[in-house]
Amino acid sequence: MTLAQSKPTTMSAGYLLEGTLLEACSCGVLCPCWIGEDPDGGQCFAFNAYHFNSGRIGAVDVSGLNIVNIVHIPGNVLAPKSWKVVMVVDDRATPEQKDAIVGAYTGKFGGPLADLAGLVGEVKEVRSAPISHEIVGGVGKLTIEGILEAELEPYHAADGTITTLRDSLFSTVPGSPAYVAKAPTNKVNLPEHGLTWEFSNRNAIQADYRMEFEA
Repeated sequence: MTLAQSKPTTMSAGYLLEGTLLEACSCGVLCPCWIGEDPDGGQCFAFNAYHFNSGRIGAVDVSGLNIVNIVHIPGNVLAPKSWKVVMVVDDRATPEQKDAIVGAYTGKFGGPLADLAGLVGEVKEVRSAPISHEIVGGVGKLTIEGILEAELEPYHAADGTITTLRDSLFSTVPGSPAYVAKAPTNKVNLPEHGLTWEFSNRNAIQADYRMEFEA
């Protein structure tokens, strides 16, 4: 399924990205967006945080770096060009690495990330900042000092295995299963962009992902 009705112009570069996703939003558990329904309350405030355990974009190695998209979705998640996004890129990235990461996540290099980028109507700002993205004992923790603080806990089945979401209509990690979770803490402070919130025990998603596209 193609998420966007039209894709941004692509450049001649592929990518292979493997790592972990931390995501939390304003919806109750479970998030209706992943099955294509409207968000709880009619709009969604979320972050999607990607850590690259290993990765290349074109010839640029981005292993060990992070990107966080802080997002307002004003209606259905699948409406093309509706999302408003602030991108925060790991401040350890070189200019070349930053350009590659931003290029991939704004759809310039095609593939599944271009499908996701087709849902974005406005990138309000791209900034660099220190990002701490870690998973300890299954619990995800994300911090951008002064901007974002979150903790995510996955749900488990009776036998202790992590509850998994598969074959969903929408995904921020296309091709990979997601782990259903909740966020005891989800705080964002970007008042200059109308993105300020503090939620507790609402929807969250974690994932180990692999996204590959050869242009």
